[in-house]
Amino acid sequence: MRNGLALAGFVVLCLAVGGLGGWATAQSVAEWYPTLAKPSWTPPPWLFAPVWTVLYILMGVAAWLVWKKGTAQGPMVLFGAQLLLNLAWSFLFFGARSPGLALIDIAVLWIAIAAMIFAYAFRSRLAAYLMVPYLAWVSFAMALNAAVFMLN
Repeated sequence: MRNGLALAGFVVLCLAVGGLGGWATAQSVAEWYPTLAKPSWTPPPWLFAPVWTVLYILMGVAAWLVWKKGTAQGPMVLFGAQLLLNLAWSFLFFGARSPGLALIDIAVLWIAIAAMIFAYAFRSRLAAYLMVPYLAWVSFAMALNAAVFMLN
């Protein structure tokens, strides 16, 4: 029972961060983002919510897998740090309408995710593997963020 509640807690935490980020982006997505010059390889707007939902669920499951091993203070600090950086990106890019500051944030986020994967691998290979799609998506998002910054 304790493990099930912890799993739910980690997943809900990640989804809540996603929801808060969505709240921060809502107005700018409708008003400001469409006015920006974007590269031709920009995904359609409808794709972002389902991709992030899956990534947040994977993130929560991975954190739970590491947490249940015990003695995971370092990886949990990395988990928290990347979650805060993830949330900060939404507020910087969309809330502050600053692709430049968001680009700095997402570069640090990428490093935090890579460090988290490395730390997770010592406790749960599955947890580390579950984070690979997240790192891949953030790599793509960083390239997109950089392109938007340069085009605008």
